[in-house]
Amino acid sequence: MRLDTVDVRWSPRARRWRLEVPWGKAPRLTVPVGTSQAEVRRLLAEKKPWIDEQQGRQVPQLGLEDRAISESEARIAAREIASAIAEDEAGRIGVTFQRIRIGGQRTIWGSCSARGTLSFNWRLVLAPLEVLDYVVVHELCHLRVPNHSRRFWALVEQQRPRWRDQRDWLRVHGPELLAFAPNDR
Repeated sequence: MRLDTVDVRWSPRARRWRLEVPWGKAPRLTVPVGTSQAEVRRLLAEKKPWIDEQQGRQVPQLGLEDRAISESEARIAAREIASAIAEDEAGRIGVTFQRIRIGGQRTIWGSCSARGTLSFNWRLVLAPLEVLDYVVVHELCHLRVPNHSRRFWALVEQQRPRWRDQRDWLRVHGPELLAFAPNDR
Protein backbone atom coordinates (compact mmCIF):
# COMPACT_ATOMS: atom_id res chain seq x y z
CA MET A 1 0.00 0.00 0.00
CA ARG A 2 1.40 3.39 -0.99
CA LEU A 3 1.92 5.95 1.74
CA ASP A 4 0.48 8.72 -0.43
CA THR A 5 -2.92 6.96 -0.44
CA VAL A 6 -3.10 6.94 3.37
CA ASP A 7 -3.36 9.90 5.72
CA VAL A 8 -0.50 9.17 8.14
CA ARG A 9 -0.31 11.29 11.28
CA TRP A 10 2.50 11.24 13.83
CA SER A 11 1.00 12.20 17.18
CA PRO A 12 2.87 13.10 20.37
CA ARG A 13 -0.18 11.92 22.36
CA ALA A 14 -0.51 8.52 20.66
CA ARG A 15 0.78 5.62 22.72
CA ARG A 16 0.10 3.05 19.99
CA TRP A 17 -1.05 3.05 16.38
CA ARG A 18 -4.66 3.49 15.32
CA LEU A 19 -6.02 2.72 11.85
CA GLU A 20 -9.38 4.03 10.61
CA VAL A 21 -11.14 3.90 7.27
CA PRO A 22 -13.64 6.80 7.26
CA TRP A 23 -16.53 6.51 4.83
CA GLY A 24 -15.53 7.80 1.40
CA LYS A 25 -12.15 9.11 2.57
CA ALA A 26 -8.56 7.92 2.59
CA PRO A 27 -7.55 5.50 5.33
CA ARG A 28 -6.08 7.31 8.35
CA LEU A 29 -3.19 5.90 10.38
CA THR A 30 -2.16 7.64 13.60
CA VAL A 31 1.15 6.53 15.08
CA PRO A 32 3.29 7.69 17.99
CA VAL A 33 6.02 10.23 17.24
CA GLY A 34 9.23 8.32 16.57
CA THR A 35 7.57 5.59 14.52
CA SER A 36 9.74 5.05 11.44
CA GLN A 37 8.58 5.24 7.83
CA ALA A 38 9.65 1.60 7.48
CA GLU A 39 7.39 0.58 10.41
CA VAL A 40 4.49 2.55 8.90
CA ARG A 41 5.00 0.80 5.52
CA ARG A 42 5.19 -2.61 7.22
CA LEU A 43 2.01 -1.95 9.21
CA LEU A 44 0.10 -0.74 6.14
CA ALA A 45 1.24 -3.76 4.11
CA GLU A 46 0.09 -6.06 6.91
CA LYS A 47 -3.29 -4.29 7.24
CA LYS A 48 -3.95 -3.86 3.49
CA PRO A 49 -6.49 -6.76 3.33
CA TRP A 50 -8.43 -5.24 6.24
CA ILE A 51 -8.34 -1.77 4.65
CA ASP A 52 -9.56 -3.21 1.33
CA GLU A 53 -12.37 -5.05 3.12
CA GLN A 54 -13.48 -1.90 4.93
CA GLN A 55 -13.44 0.15 1.72
CA GLY A 56 -15.33 -2.63 -0.07
CA ARG A 57 -18.14 -2.35 2.46
CA GLN A 58 -18.54 1.34 1.72
CA VAL A 59 -21.15 0.98 -0.98
CA PRO A 60 -23.72 3.79 -0.85
CA GLN A 61 -27.12 2.35 0.03
CA LEU A 62 -29.11 5.30 1.33
CA GLY A 63 -29.33 7.44 -1.81
CA LEU A 64 -28.17 10.48 0.12
CA GLU A 65 -26.40 11.92 -2.90
CA ASP A 66 -29.86 12.50 -4.42
CA ARG A 67 -31.10 14.48 -1.39
CA ALA A 68 -31.74 18.13 -2.14
CA ILE A 69 -31.61 19.41 1.43
CA SER A 70 -29.30 21.93 3.00
CA GLU A 71 -27.76 21.45 6.42
CA SER A 72 -29.79 24.35 7.81
CA GLU A 73 -33.04 22.80 6.51
CA ALA A 74 -32.06 19.44 7.98
CA ARG A 75 -31.23 21.03 11.35
CA ILE A 76 -34.63 22.75 11.47
CA ALA A 77 -36.43 19.51 10.58
CA ALA A 78 -34.39 17.51 13.11
CA ARG A 79 -35.20 20.01 15.86
CA GLU A 80 -38.94 19.94 15.06
CA ILE A 81 -39.16 16.15 14.94
CA ALA A 82 -36.90 15.48 17.95
CA SER A 83 -38.78 18.09 20.00
CA ALA A 84 -42.15 16.59 19.14
CA ILE A 85 -41.00 13.07 20.04
CA ALA A 86 -39.33 14.23 23.27
CA GLU A 87 -42.40 16.18 24.36
CA ASP A 88 -44.66 13.18 23.67
CA GLU A 89 -42.41 10.60 25.34
CA ALA A 90 -40.94 12.44 28.37
CA GLY A 91 -44.13 12.09 30.41
CA ARG A 92 -44.46 8.38 29.62
CA ILE A 93 -40.90 7.82 30.80
CA GLY A 94 -41.38 10.07 33.82
CA VAL A 95 -38.69 12.62 33.02
CA THR A 96 -38.40 16.26 32.06
CA PHE A 97 -35.80 17.83 29.83
CA GLN A 98 -34.65 21.43 29.63
CA ARG A 99 -33.86 21.89 25.97
CA ILE A 100 -33.04 20.25 22.67
CA ARG A 101 -29.75 20.96 20.92
CA ILE A 102 -29.06 19.97 17.32
CA GLY A 103 -25.40 19.57 16.40
CA GLY A 104 -23.07 18.14 13.82
CA GLN A 105 -21.37 15.54 16.00
CA ARG A 106 -18.76 13.46 14.17
CA THR A 107 -19.19 10.15 16.00
CA ILE A 108 -22.37 10.07 18.07
CA TRP A 109 -26.09 10.33 17.42
CA GLY A 110 -27.24 11.80 20.68
CA SER A 111 -26.28 12.68 24.22
CA CYS A 112 -27.90 13.81 27.43
CA SER A 113 -26.42 16.25 29.92
CA ALA A 114 -26.94 16.16 33.67
CA ARG A 115 -28.75 19.49 33.31
CA GLY A 116 -31.35 18.00 31.01
CA THR A 117 -30.11 19.11 27.61
CA LEU A 118 -30.75 16.54 24.92
CA SER A 119 -28.38 16.80 21.95
CA PHE A 120 -28.96 15.12 18.60
CA ASN A 121 -27.07 14.85 15.34
CA TRP A 122 -28.89 16.70 12.54
CA ARG A 123 -28.18 13.83 10.12
CA LEU A 124 -30.70 11.69 12.02
CA VAL A 125 -33.44 13.46 10.07
CA LEU A 126 -32.13 11.60 6.98
CA ALA A 127 -32.62 8.22 8.69
CA PRO A 128 -35.95 6.40 8.93
CA LEU A 129 -38.26 8.08 11.46
CA GLU A 130 -38.18 5.09 13.80
CA VAL A 131 -34.38 5.45 14.06
CA LEU A 132 -34.65 9.11 15.11
CA ASP A 133 -37.46 8.11 17.49
CA TYR A 134 -35.25 5.44 19.08
CA VAL A 135 -32.33 7.85 19.61
CA VAL A 136 -34.61 10.44 21.25
CA VAL A 137 -36.17 7.82 23.55
CA HIS A 138 -32.71 6.41 24.32
CA GLU A 139 -31.53 9.83 25.50
CA LEU A 140 -34.72 10.46 27.48
CA CYS A 141 -34.15 7.15 29.26
CA HIS A 142 -30.72 8.45 30.30
CA LEU A 143 -32.48 11.15 32.30
CA ARG A 144 -33.72 8.31 34.55
CA VAL A 145 -30.73 5.99 34.29
CA PRO A 146 -27.52 7.86 33.36
CA ASN A 147 -25.54 4.82 32.20
CA HIS A 148 -25.88 1.76 29.97
CA SER A 149 -26.65 -0.71 32.76
CA ARG A 150 -29.16 -3.55 32.53
CA ARG A 151 -31.66 -1.28 34.23
CA PHE A 152 -31.20 1.31 31.48
CA TRP A 153 -31.67 -1.22 28.65
CA ALA A 154 -34.73 -2.65 30.42
CA LEU A 155 -36.24 0.85 30.43
CA VAL A 156 -35.44 1.31 26.73
CA GLU A 157 -36.98 -2.12 26.03
CA GLN A 158 -40.11 -1.13 27.91
CA GLN A 159 -40.45 2.04 25.82
CA ARG A 160 -39.30 0.65 22.44
CA PRO A 161 -39.40 -3.17 22.27
CA ARG A 162 -37.84 -3.12 18.77
CA TRP A 163 -34.93 -0.82 19.72
CA ARG A 164 -32.36 -3.37 18.55
CA ASP A 165 -33.60 -3.02 14.96
CA GLN A 166 -32.91 0.72 15.05
CA ARG A 167 -29.53 0.30 16.75
CA ASP A 168 -28.60 -2.28 14.11
CA TRP A 169 -29.71 0.10 11.33
CA LEU A 170 -27.36 2.73 12.76
CA ARG A 171 -24.51 0.25 12.99
CA VAL A 172 -24.93 -0.72 9.33
CA HIS A 173 -25.81 2.66 7.80
CA GLY A 174 -24.41 5.09 10.37
CA PRO A 175 -20.99 5.58 8.77
CA GLU A 176 -22.61 6.53 5.45
CA LEU A 177 -25.01 8.86 7.24
CA LEU A 178 -22.20 10.53 9.24
CA ALA A 179 -20.23 11.09 6.04
CA PHE A 180 -23.12 12.95 4.39
CA ALA A 181 -22.27 16.57 3.63
CA PRO A 182 -24.93 18.45 1.69
CA ASN A 183 -24.12 21.05 -0.92
CA ASP A 184 -25.62 23.96 0.97
CA ARG A 185 -27.41 26.41 -1.21
